[in-house]
Amino acid sequence: MLEIGRSLVFKLLKHLITIKFPHVRWVTTKELAQWLEDPLMPQPIILDARSEIEYALSHLQEAQRIDPITPNLAIFREVAFDAPIVVYCSVGYRSANIAQQLQQAGFNQVYNLEGSIFQWANEERPIFKDDCLTQVVHPYDRIWGKLLLSRYRAHEVSVTGVTQRSF
Repeated sequence: MLEIGRSLVFKLLKHLITIKFPHVRWVTTKELAQWLEDPLMPQPIILDARSEIEYALSHLQEAQRIDPITPNLAIFREVAFDAPIVVYCSVGYRSANIAQQLQQAGFNQVYNLEGSIFQWANEERPIFKDDCLTQVVHPYDRIWGKLLLSRYRAHEVSVTGVTQRSF
């Protein structure tokens, strides 16, 4: 997929996600990267709204996984409603859904990461497996994975000791 085509698809996805989740605010990958580098800014809670397999392969540093299907919002009981929270997934849909649920629960500084981990990786920003830098991201499936540059797309996924061939 040519870069211009990938960019257009990400813009279309953001538009469609915004229609479905009109009150969810966005933060760009560039803005988040600058935010994370600024020691004077209160650092956000970063939530990864992908499956266990996707998260185990790689994630943003300091990201905590939240189940995208049945999120346990009770774990946020001790978190202040004005705490900054950034949610991401593969491209932004699952994370927008979680961001909306957090807003409905009373959190007022919730942001969806524009382009999510696919765009983050495509821009050569750091991704981690455990505490180590890595180069690969779970492609979600064969179709959506095309939004991820091939050099970052995991071709063999082994999380439980069983290797599964490319998505």
